[in-house]
Amino acid sequence: MADTQQLKDLVSQVRRDIVRQVHAVNSGHPGGSLGCAEFLVTLYNDIMDHDPSFNMDGVNEDVFYLSNGHISPVIYSVLARAGYFPVKELATFRKLNSRLQGHPTTHEGLPGIRIASGSLGQGMSVAIGTALAKKLNGDDKTVFTLHGDGELQEGQIWEAAMYAGSNAVDNMICTIDVNGQQIDGSTDQVLALGDLRNKFEAFGWDVVTVEKGNDIDAIKTGMKEAISLSRKRKPVCILLHTEMGNGVDFMMGSHKWHGVAPNDEQLADALSQNPETLGDY
Repeated sequence: MADTQQLKDLVSQVRRDIVRQVHAVNSGHPGGSLGCAEFLVTLYNDIMDHDPSFNMDGVNEDVFYLSNGHISPVIYSVLARAGYFPVKELATFRKLNSRLQGHPTTHEGLPGIRIASGSLGQGMSVAIGTALAKKLNGDDKTVFTLHGDGELQEGQIWEAAMYAGSNAVDNMICTIDVNGQQIDGSTDQVLALGDLRNKFEAFGWDVVTVEKGNDIDAIKTGMKEAISLSRKRKPVCILLHTEMGNGVDFMMGSHKWHGVAPNDEQLADALSQNPETLGDY
């Protein structure tokens, strides 16, 4: 467990890792990565029971699936800083023959990555399978997922949500990054999502809303509430309201930074807003 200040310091370092990764290859997705930094740092350093020595099957430990795999810079940073692989490997992001592909893959055996998640909409289905396997094996640990709100426009999500609610998959907690932005504009402009709480509840889920999704204490509170609701015959959904590009002022709140890398000047500006706390790679 880490205190809030320790987590904030780690978030600052993770933000640096994110912008440096995408800048180095002029490619990647900084906006959503920055928006989810607080959540993933808190999940891996305060909430989940996990082992960086990495068992692919995840037996007797909590398991996390990143469904919106394009925000790979943040999961790579969080995994490296948690000891899954050397921090210096972040310098290979999106390069030829790197284990750190633009969307996470499994064929190179990167510790911490259990599924390929380049195609959106699939993570919840995989999580259900893992959650059911844990039930069959008497494993009392929890399966966690993260999804983008734009990802909910994929039909497979709702097939999975219907299955989970109908079959009491209650050892699974799915978090939705509700930032209201996707690659072509706001979610309201592209395909409005409607009332997500009512939708998930109608599919038989319990729902927790975290209005301040970039506030570590609010994330801790929301996660604890979600965990308290689990194992009660319903899957649990967290609606995490975040700001795309959080922590870098010129990226915040704009879909334009969904998949655009900063130039040299913008990188320097972003780094100046986020102090180095653990050492760059």
